[in-house]
Amino acid sequence: MQRTLAIARLTWKAAFRFRLFWVLAGVLLVSVIVLPLLLKDDGTARGFTQILLTYTLTVITTLLGFATLWLACGTLAREVEECQMQIVAVKPIARWQVWLGKWLGLLLLNATLLALAGGSVFVLLQWRAQQLPADQQTILRNEIFVARGALHEPTRDIESDLERIFQERLQQTPVPPEQQLEVRQRLREQLLAGMQVVPSGYRRAWRIDLGWRKALLRDEPLFLRVKFHAAQTNLTGTYAGLWQVGDPEKSAVWRARFSQAADTFHEFAIPPNHFDEAGQLTVQFVNANNTALLFPLEDGFEVLYREGGFGLNFARGLLIILAWMGLLAALGLAAASFLSFPVAAFVSASLLIVFLSSGTLSGVVAEGSISAPDHETGEVQPSWFDRSVIGFYRVLLFIVNAIQRFSPIDALSTGRSISWEQLGLAWATCVLMMGGLIGGAGMAIFTHRELATAQGSS
Repeated sequence: MQRTLAIARLTWKAAFRFRLFWVLAGVLLVSVIVLPLLLKDDGTARGFTQILLTYTLTVITTLLGFATLWLACGTLAREVEECQMQIVAVKPIARWQVWLGKWLGLLLLNATLLALAGGSVFVLLQWRAQQLPADQQTILRNEIFVARGALHEPTRDIESDLERIFQERLQQTPVPPEQQLEVRQRLREQLLAGMQVVPSGYRRAWRIDLGWRKALLRDEPLFLRVKFHAAQTNLTGTYAGLWQVGDPEKSAVWRARFSQAADTFHEFAIPPNHFDEAGQLTVQFVNANNTALLFPLEDGFEVLYREGGFGLNFARGLLIILAWMGLLAALGLAAASFLSFPVAAFVSASLLIVFLSSGTLSGVVAEGSISAPDHETGEVQPSWFDRSVIGFYRVLLFIVNAIQRFSPIDALSTGRSISWEQLGLAWATCVLMMGGLIGGAGMAIFTHRELATAQGSS
């Protein structure tokens, strides 16, 4: 361990010799501290969050990501090219220890920079928040500067209902075997529509079980976060609805009427203590429009409640970003284990750009081809090359989605709680699993690499 830590200390010294490191450090300082002081928000809590919290964390992640890849490639590849690694290789230290020591040094360097940048952002947030109007400060404390958990309606298993309805359909009207799959699909779509669509003049009810949280949430305000789609658009773009919280026979009832826009998230507070003694919270919505509204099962309705403070939640978010940096450090070192510095930096930066372009990957995978459609028929006929590329893109998209699902930026900007479980899963996925696989490959390649060839080629 002493040898590994010694390599980590040398990695720090090597990083400080890179001019790009100081340039990126200066850009990071300006982007995180100076620019937010110059930029003006619209005076609302949402605008404040977008400018200061979302913007600064995105900039920190991007700059540290490129700096990590550059330093990871440079500290290993350049030492091999400049014959410094040949001197280290004859010392009584294994090459895997050299590789691991460099990764640990980069991780500690990122932890230091992330702590400084994150601490500056946290202080800046608290200071700028005092300049908001009193009502917006209240919104900020209740909806942003907080760690809130989310509760959803229990997931309904439609497969059992689908099978029952399908068998009843077969008994009433026999269906040929070749058409049964299509009939089953139509029945599934009808079941899903019945669970999501609220026709004009109809009522939709959600029942949320607070469970053991009912004692902790007594006298605490709750928040509803909803999103819906409209079957037909109207002139105003907003849709009226009556919300009722509570069961008249078991608890107090709160009613409110709102006109809300479709295809966007809406969040509003409901008074405390509107759940019954068993911890059941009943929420009903009456569609007062001339068109049907659809509340998606995934994110159409959820109840938010206070789970903790913002400071610890913010720290957990920074630790997830640090896990991302650990993965990027492993990627850069693995590339530098067998490539020259320029090539390793180019390959690593390209993969990072791919990671940041997940939306483009999703679109290409959804289309199923990278070729242009036929001019006459308008149809796309994928070739073997298209299928190969799409298969590769599917793998990349799977990896990107596995990493991005831990994104702390969206959670912090909406006041969502980042649990210790999420933090542990992020480190297990990004560092232990993906980083371990990449790191194991990098160590194996570097251990068997002939270092004398690098000297000869230079």
